[in-house]
Amino acid sequence: MAVAQTVARPGDTVHNATEAAATIARAADAGVRVVQFPELSLTGYEPGWLTSHLPAGALTPDGPELTAVREACRATGVTAVVGAPTSAGTKSAISAIAVGGDGGILADYRKSRLEEHERQLFVPGTQCCTLTVDGWRLALGTCYDASFPEHARAAARSGADAYLCGGAFVRGDSDHRRSVYFPARALENTFYVVFSNFVGPQGPWDFCGRSAVYGPDGRTLAEAGAREAELVVADLDDAALVATRRGLTMLRDLDDAAAPSAMSSCVV
Repeated sequence: MAVAQTVARPGDTVHNATEAAATIARAADAGVRVVQFPELSLTGYEPGWLTSHLPAGALTPDGPELTAVREACRATGVTAVVGAPTSAGTKSAISAIAVGGDGGILADYRKSRLEEHERQLFVPGTQCCTLTVDGWRLALGTCYDASFPEHARAAARSGADAYLCGGAFVRGDSDHRRSVYFPARALENTFYVVFSNFVGPQGPWDFCGRSAVYGPDGRTLAEAGAREAELVVADLDDAALVATRRGLTMLRDLDDAAAPSAMSSCVV
């Protein structure tokens, strides 16, 4: 598995897709089977560009903007998850588009939790999404989705082995939340969490990097720095996943009939 920490050119989909294709080729050379890109990786996350170009500038999963990515996946056999604004009626959706190793579109997951400033341009998705690669069940999320434990928990309870989440976290308080959310989602669900982020400035944002892969016990397996574009690679190990879930039984205990599903009362 690889996380691609990228520097996007706002609105330059040709450049961003070409860079993504080159990253996919590098990932294949490293033996990677799946590579995760940040939120809105094909357009960047620059508010001025998004406001002035959407919804007219929304992409389609099978459109020409993804041609370079699809060709790279087809040439290497790598599955890639890229981010893009896609058409959703009078507004757009924030999509995580999974392109399979044959170049076909495996999934178009639409971010279900939107921050307040995003609601002016985007509508939330309503469907969860899990794809299977080499026998691994990979659930998709995007950025703010990970702020809600229920989102990752639903993925784990559906049988996901890993939670792939493209993000757009910036320096400051946002960086702090990033450092808490993703290892927590891994530990409490005893699955792998794969997080990719931008690095560098886009308009008013200064993205904090720190893309990472977390093990099912919440420990960091691999992490990028905070200043440069990087490709970070880590192995997802089925034996380690089984062993962790044998020792940490939270998911099984959720279904324990003897355990209360909620507190019946609260004494103040």
